[in-house]
Amino acid sequence: MVSIKGGRKRLVTGAVSALTAGLALGAFALSGTASGATKTAEAGKHTKPTVILEHGAFADGSSWNGVIAGLRADGYPVVAAANPLRGPASDAAALRTVLGHVKGPKILVGHSYGGNVISEAATNDPEVKALVYVAAFLPAPGESALELTNKYPGSTLPDALDPVTYQQADGTTATDLYIQQDKFRHQFAADVPAGQAALMAAEQRPIAQSALEERATSAAWKTKPSWDIVTTRDLNIPAAVQRFMAERAHAHTTEVAASHSVAVSHPRLVADVIERAARATVH
Repeated sequence: MVSIKGGRKRLVTGAVSALTAGLALGAFALSGTASGATKTAEAGKHTKPTVILEHGAFADGSSWNGVIAGLRADGYPVVAAANPLRGPASDAAALRTVLGHVKGPKILVGHSYGGNVISEAATNDPEVKALVYVAAFLPAPGESALELTNKYPGSTLPDALDPVTYQQADGTTATDLYIQQDKFRHQFAADVPAGQAALMAAEQRPIAQSALEERATSAAWKTKPSWDIVTTRDLNIPAAVQRFMAERAHAHTTEVAASHSVAVSHPRLVADVIERAARATVH
């Protein structure tokens, strides 16, 4: 009898222990599921904005390659738009088709003349949460890229240009501007490896001369938070001009000793500034 009672006691005790362990495991599993659900919900609340990149004159979308790689590695969706380089109004209209196609919050980034374009394209677009200017123009209404370039001395671009005049369909003439290939690296990309700069020179896209003379009609930086990367060794847009525009726009400014091609020579820095703008404005 004693042995039977002792056996029963051991059986009951074992059953209670097993039940307790099972409840504990179940609670742990539920806790893990709840924790996972919470993390999923939190991730959903903090969806990263899409970064839209607009290149400038004498460049194309490939100028953003290093920046795109950095942004994607950090989980940001990215689109590098093709800039026609025909004039701020028409180029902004082209960019708006991209903005309209990409849903959700967006960070709009412009390099060089691309700054003119994003300033106009983002006006009255509530989904554009921030503007990032990279060695770029921030024109006020009534200003042109050419006028701003000449506001302070330092640009050597005029002597490096290679103009090509052609006849348009309506019989009028127009001029496209390239940078002479043998001057391209010194003028545009002095801190880029020579071989890479030579490829950039061969691949450059021209800008219409009239685009640099066309006056801005709106300035999104007046109503949207802005970030600006000022390049202090820039031979296209003098640093003094860049500082003037950044200060006027009350932009969060980062200065770097770089050429005009800072997105190529310092892609991680550019990506970091873009991500800073995203974190500050998209919640």
